[in-house]
Amino acid sequence: MGKSIHSGKQSRRNFFKSGAAAAAGALAGFSVLRNTYGQNLDPIRVGLIGCGGRGTGAAENCLKAAPNVQLIAMADLFEDMLEKSRENLSSPDREGGRLEGFKVRKDYCFVGWNAFRQLLQTEVDLVILATPPHFRSEHFEAAVEAGKHVFAEKPVAVDPVGIRRFIKAGELSRQKGLAMGAGTQRRHDPGYLEHVNKIQDGRIGEILAARCFWNQGYLWKRDRQPGWSDMEFQIRNWNYFDWVSGDHIVEQHVHNLDVINWVLGAHPLKAYGVGGRQQRTQEVYGNIYDHFAIDYEYENGLHLISMCRQQENTDHLIGEYFTGSLGTAESHADNRFMIRGRNLWRYDGKPVDAWQQEHIDLIASIRKGEPYNEAQNVAESTLTAIMGRQAAYTGNTVTWEEMMASEIDLSPAKYEFGPLPVRPVPIPGKRD
Repeated sequence: MGKSIHSGKQSRRNFFKSGAAAAAGALAGFSVLRNTYGQNLDPIRVGLIGCGGRGTGAAENCLKAAPNVQLIAMADLFEDMLEKSRENLSSPDREGGRLEGFKVRKDYCFVGWNAFRQLLQTEVDLVILATPPHFRSEHFEAAVEAGKHVFAEKPVAVDPVGIRRFIKAGELSRQKGLAMGAGTQRRHDPGYLEHVNKIQDGRIGEILAARCFWNQGYLWKRDRQPGWSDMEFQIRNWNYFDWVSGDHIVEQHVHNLDVINWVLGAHPLKAYGVGGRQQRTQEVYGNIYDHFAIDYEYENGLHLISMCRQQENTDHLIGEYFTGSLGTAESHADNRFMIRGRNLWRYDGKPVDAWQQEHIDLIASIRKGEPYNEAQNVAESTLTAIMGRQAAYTGNTVTWEEMMASEIDLSPAKYEFGPLPVRPVPIPGKRD
């Protein structure tokens, strides 16, 4: 799975320069697609599975990506979530006016545990997968089997069992010639694209070490309402339960880890780390941690220090940093990209809405008849985050091979609205 950065007698610098060639070629493809819709303007019919805030935003991005893109079907576990999204997307009072591509009829709205399968039976060409992460691998598998192009939000699984399922479906999607776009939008940001190219071209020399951070305050939460079962509460408040979100290192910090893997052209071999739960200890915050610090090791001894936290009254820092033999490089999601040292450089391009651009690129690739597939990249980055989480949860060194073979499966025993015990908060070193 993925490229190994084992180089024998080859230096680490030479590996990263030579090993980046294929990645640079792939990135060049995006510059060809950027800001073009291609010649084929036949309708692309879209279905949305998962109608929360991110799903609604992704649907809007998709409708604005190109002419004649139509949202024709919607599915969600909860009727109120679907109706709220439908109202928002169809409203004539929305900022920027009505979305011309909104074509969803009532009989193409599906609710319940089987809603995603009902949607896949319609004539949609492309599906947006934006449910809580636990459901991603099953929904992706079903979409590929139905012959649909896919845009899937990250992360794409919450455990190794889900990752293997996603990888298998990703291989099938490539065999079928289907597009698979992932919600790792930094790979579609012009600033990131140019920045990564310069690092891979050797601007900072041999890459010696890396750091990445996603440190911020609290996220939204939903207090339990009367009549909600355990299952409903946990899914509606999905950020805070490991089985639904994967914990915030997987759900959120995966963005930064993806950039590191992208630059290095590889995944880590092992992880060792710590984490815990200091501020968010109330029941509404489920069983996840509020901070992690992981030391990832790649081949040839390169180490990545990874930190993420969601704690109030703390410094915020979101970005990626590389130390090389000729200088340093840093990237941030707010359009700041720079290289210091022997080869000074600072990105001076205009900011682009990367959430919009990833849909422009995906639609353009489909219409051009050259659908790209990001399944492998996003699977590796998701497993990188899962590996770090397990290292912190257990207090032990965790290897890539162990994770790839692991039978860790966070799925509930059954999918129905009713009692669902919350897994205890992990305590490193504690044995049952």
